Amino acid sequence: MKKSYLTGLTLLALIVTATIRVANAGQGDAPRYEKLDLAMSVNGTDIATDTKVANYFARMVKEASDGRIVISVFPNDQLAGGNATKGIEMVAVGAVDLAAYASSTMSVMDERLLVGTIPWVFDDYQHARRIIDGSGGEHYRRVLRDQGFVYLGSCHNGLRQITNSRREIRRPEDVAGLKIRVPGGEIFIRTFRAFGGDPVAMSWSEAFTAIQQGTIDGQENGFSVTNSAKVNEIQKYMTVWNYTYENYLFVANEAIFERFSPATQALLHEKALEACEWGRQLVEREEQEIEEKFVAAGMQVTHLTPEELSAFKAVVADLQGYLRNKYGAEACSAFGLE
Repeated sequence: MKKSYLTGLTLLALIVTATIRVANAGQGDAPRYEKLDLAMSVNGTDIATDTKVANYFARMVKEASDGRIVISVFPNDQLAGGNATKGIEMVAVGAVDLAAYASSTMSVMDERLLVGTIPWVFDDYQHARRIIDGSGGEHYRRVLRDQGFVYLGSCHNGLRQITNSRREIRRPEDVAGLKIRVPGGEIFIRTFRAFGGDPVAMSWSEAFTAIQQGTIDGQENGFSVTNSAKVNEIQKYMTVWNYTYENYLFVANEAIFERFSPATQALLHEKALEACEWGRQLVEREEQEIEEKFVAAGMQVTHLTPEELSAFKAVVADLQGYLRNKYGAEACSAFGLE
């Protein structure tokens, strides 16, 4: 979906943007913020990481602005009827002011947002932090600006693992034949096909029921998403392989954002970064606790050794090369993929 596609919707959408009531300038050097009521969409459940971080962001902004800037957070893509793609469109045309969406979901705007999800780009969370807080973040900023968004920050969704109901996974051959829910997109689909699996692109809201009914065998997500959706209650096996990294991109509609005063823009940038850092720490701290909970409840959690992981990496080596060529030298350089 390109920016030009959205142009025809812009006039209608701007009619329903947030009401902005500009107050008189404050006294002295203290910043004086507009009185704003802003809407923010997130795709996760009420207890998912993106929702928690968005609520934390809203609280921080309200407190720092002395209650003048109020951000209402709408989880489960309520404003878009549960449809994440429609939710992104609504932000793009200005019907919604702010949002936090996974980079794989945001890639409907531009595939280059997927470069950080190429299999085994990052070794761990600290590696992801270093790249995204530097050249990787600048890449997101440039790409999103071209599509009419302001990039505010990045928070861990998580290093993604795999769960299933049929067997322990230790070798690439163990994935063969498994129907695994994926969020859609070439990276996820081609990765699982390389292992001989049967990837099924499906809305996350449908995955739990599909697993229960046996329509699919499993899913791939980070610990926090697997936990918040209670997938662990209906899946026996989890393999920790960190095969790809997913993050939430915090964004604003550019046209709306540019109407704010410089002080308000700076405040939103500052508090988004603080909230994203808070969310990163939350994800990193809670993963061990979540794993212990899964094991205590009877899930078999398998950690692959470096030798076992090397076998999986070898299978997707050609795919990694293909994706590097597809996303281009600039994107790959930003993520250390020379």
